[in-house]
Amino acid sequence: MSTPSLPDVRPGRLSADACATRFAQATTPPMTPSQALLEAERCLYCFDAPCATACPTGIDIPSFIRRIAEGNERGAARQILEVNPLGGLCARVCPTEDLCEKVCVRNTQTGVPVAIGRLQRHATDALMASSRPQVFTRAAPTGKRVAVVGAGPAGLACAHTLARHGHDVTVFDAHAKPGGLNEYGLATYKVADNFAQREVQWLLDIGGITLQPDWVLATAAQLTTLQYDFDAVFLGVGLADTHRLGVPGEDLGGVQDAVAFIATLRQAADKATVPVGRRVVVIGGGMTAVDAAVQSKLQGAESVTLVYRRGQASMSASQDEQDWALKHGVVIQHWLAPTELQGNTEGHVTAVRFARQAVTNGKLAPTGDTVELPADTVLKAIGQTLGNAWLADTGLSLTDGRIAADDNGQTNLPGVWVGGDCRAGGLDLTVEAVAHGHCAALAIHQALS
Repeated sequence: MSTPSLPDVRPGRLSADACATRFAQATTPPMTPSQALLEAERCLYCFDAPCATACPTGIDIPSFIRRIAEGNERGAARQILEVNPLGGLCARVCPTEDLCEKVCVRNTQTGVPVAIGRLQRHATDALMASSRPQVFTRAAPTGKRVAVVGAGPAGLACAHTLARHGHDVTVFDAHAKPGGLNEYGLATYKVADNFAQREVQWLLDIGGITLQPDWVLATAAQLTTLQYDFDAVFLGVGLADTHRLGVPGEDLGGVQDAVAFIATLRQAADKATVPVGRRVVVIGGGMTAVDAAVQSKLQGAESVTLVYRRGQASMSASQDEQDWALKHGVVIQHWLAPTELQGNTEGHVTAVRFARQAVTNGKLAPTGDTVELPADTVLKAIGQTLGNAWLADTGLSLTDGRIAADDNGQTNLPGVWVGGDCRAGGLDLTVEAVAHGHCAALAIHQALS
């Protein structure tokens, strides 16, 4: 292969207006009332509905859809938020095509499921836009105090549920703004119009919740202090670190974690000011990889290639996500594993070399062929890890590098519960994190009662 041209990474590939228009056009539009009514009438309102069973938070899906069909959007929203206090956000980012909609009876009959996710968004958006968005009343104060570490989906769901039951909750978080990955880790086009913060404000309006931003849990002594100062502790600390590629050249300029790239974009008022390469290579096969790849294209990158080490069927990104990437001009290549990142004399990445892979005797192995892709920017999206060294000193039991817990989220430490991505055995989905937080809150409430 000929020597790649000099790296080309810069902001302003598009004008601010053009970039804003691209991102706006990529945002999924809400249903109109008429569209929602027609879609709701497609539901068969099944008894013992498989869609409800498939929902990690256990939303009674037929019941909320029936309320939409009856014109009772407020009642539909309450039905959703009763068990999923982040129902609006989950409606936007939950892979419904692989969960509730996949098992919808309409899907098995005709191949076209009821649009459950969009109906859920319609109901919760209608409530948020109403003059009385609060549908819950806080119980009488119990005098009990609970510490929630992490203001992501698990922590917020836990805090809201506890506050509804009358407990006083302090939410500690390392960031300046609450929301966790909802605020910092999702594509802008999925959570437009500052929705993550508007939903947080709705959660806080229940009362009894105090936010403590810019607070990092970094030592076992801090956890011990929380156990002493509060009646219960919930850990929703997420996954602090990202996996490394473990290949030469990984520390070259122009190489960064996709999560960090997405966070920078999410917090930028003008997306056009965020630098991006002319030739972008994204390594990974999940939703984060798709989010990073599509947004690079929306910013004006000339070529964006998403590379995954296995076949299409093994990608954790749903088929809808993969189709979304292809629709926006992202090239997806499979069966390629990175072996080296090449750079110029100034220490900036110029290309990525891959080894072609195949499954031999049930194991993934290189075939001997190599592929080289020029790159000005390389975004790593190969998964996250707990990465908190202090955990080893706490006495918490770990399984596969994450915190072990029972079905209610209770750890081996008295008075300490856990949920979200940091909990062992999960699916790493926003909706599951919410379910963890809600379930743990009920268990904490029972314990404190």
